[in-house]
Amino acid sequence: MSEAELERIEEQLDRLLNDPETRMDPHKVWSLLDQISEKPAVSRTSQG
Repeated sequence: MSEAELERIEEQLDRLLNDPETRMDPHKVWSLLDQISEKPAVSRTSQG
């Protein structure tokens, strides 16, 4: 998962959980959390 994808998912989660004008969708929240937990994020630092 790229950092851009991770950031997009985090923004969606933030909106779902914190925006009073957005309808809460528990299935969507768990789906997004599942995506984050399954795929490691790409690191900006090089290893070596």
